[in-house]
Amino acid sequence: MSRIGKLPISIPQGVQVTLSDEGSVSVQGPKGSQSCELPPHVSIAQEGESLVVSPQGTDPSKRAMQGLARTLVANLVTGVSSGFSKSLEINGTGYTVESKDSYIIFNLGYSHPIYYELPEGVEAIFEPKSKTKITVTGINKQAVGSAAAKIRSFRPPEPYKGKGVKYVDEVIRRKEGKSGGR
Repeated sequence: MSRIGKLPISIPQGVQVTLSDEGSVSVQGPKGSQSCELPPHVSIAQEGESLVVSPQGTDPSKRAMQGLARTLVANLVTGVSSGFSKSLEINGTGYTVESKDSYIIFNLGYSHPIYYELPEGVEAIFEPKSKTKITVTGINKQAVGSAAAKIRSFRPPEPYKGKGVKYVDEVIRRKEGKSGGR
């Protein structure tokens, strides 16, 4: 049995879960509402203030979907109650980020600025008095992670000087230059 899949999902105060017979789950909370389709061969039941995911059979291919289904539903519950966020930091001389209308404008050492429009349901929060820190937030974990990865891909951090866009908790392994071995 899956170690992750057999853990119950606790439902916080203010979150309402609706289970349908077709295998979909809808969650409403203070930050918004989300829904998802469960993988096949998995059933979900509400027991008091928690949700329990169980496989429909003992076949290993059916039991393999239990952990996936549990994680998908847990991400829905976490998203509508507290949300998800990824913090990014821009390192480099003259590298800046700013917001204009519905676009985020990055100046990352190229000959042109990069205009990026965030996907629906994802917001960017800029740290006050700092043009080098940005936090991407939203209720959908996949959308937040995808937007943060896209922003990081504009100028990934390089190992020699550490310039580029990196996650705040990311550690860049630094290399010595070509005269480092002497």
